[in-house]
Amino acid sequence: MGVELSQLSDFKPGHEFLVAIDSDGCVFDNMGIKQRECFCPMMIGYFGLQPVAAAARECKEFTDLYSTTRGINRHKSIARILRDLLPIHPEVRKLGFDVPQYSHYFDWVDDPKSLLSNEGLDQAIDRVSSYEAKRQLQRALTWSRRLDEMVTEVVRDIPPISGVHESLARVKQQADIMVCSSTPHEAIVREWSEHGLDRYVRVIAGQEMGKKHEHLQATSTGKYAPGHVLMIGDAPGDRDAADQAGVLFYPINPGDEVASWQRFQDEAFDRFMNQTYAGDYQRERIAEFEHRLPEQPPWLKGCNDT
Repeated sequence: MGVELSQLSDFKPGHEFLVAIDSDGCVFDNMGIKQRECFCPMMIGYFGLQPVAAAARECKEFTDLYSTTRGINRHKSIARILRDLLPIHPEVRKLGFDVPQYSHYFDWVDDPKSLLSNEGLDQAIDRVSSYEAKRQLQRALTWSRRLDEMVTEVVRDIPPISGVHESLARVKQQADIMVCSSTPHEAIVREWSEHGLDRYVRVIAGQEMGKKHEHLQATSTGKYAPGHVLMIGDAPGDRDAADQAGVLFYPINPGDEVASWQRFQDEAFDRFMNQTYAGDYQRERIAEFEHRLPEQPPWLKGCNDT
């Protein structure tokens, strides 16, 4: 399974229904170890946050695990932390620490045309002319590549969440399955094949193919009837991608993953197949999911920006 976007456009359905599934935090309970053992230390080291390491770690875990931005692209996560959360963290203010700012890197992150991947950074470095822009983008690329290496070294032998194998085996009999993820393609293939999940999947779409809603649109538009595509994910970004692509969404609730997969087997998949999933049932599932992920961190209560 390659990484070209054309592979999704050329995809031919084998069933009348499609189930797209996120990977990290949804199929594998691996987000915690990735953030705590890989993402946090690498962010602190490469972006000059050693004097406020504890606060930086708190911001990183909130951003990527416990808030409305759970599962956000790694570059968007860094921008949110360095610009918005860390400068107003009580411990950072107490120390009088000036959080490093990388304006050229942030401009690249904010540009909706940017491909937020190593390949996209390579392209951006070739396009910019100023020394400072190249320096900032190169720092981000070096960090991102080292991060990929560290994830490969550290994150291994983490089994799928209980209920995933059984769910995918059942879905495969009645619907096509694709992986729809912002994780690098190599890591997805390694993790899914390591545990024998790749045998259920028709195609894998990682970060190199673009954004998740683009994965969904390229794979499904003109190929499946309305209401015949379901996205399964554990982050608000998955919900938003489903909404942008005009497909249904089923949440895997953070902290309650096993029960979420059990409910998918017991009732949600049947509702999807018999076309009673949309409407009140989907709204109830999404409301329950959103309640678990606040926008503001608890340590900001009572803290103002002045």
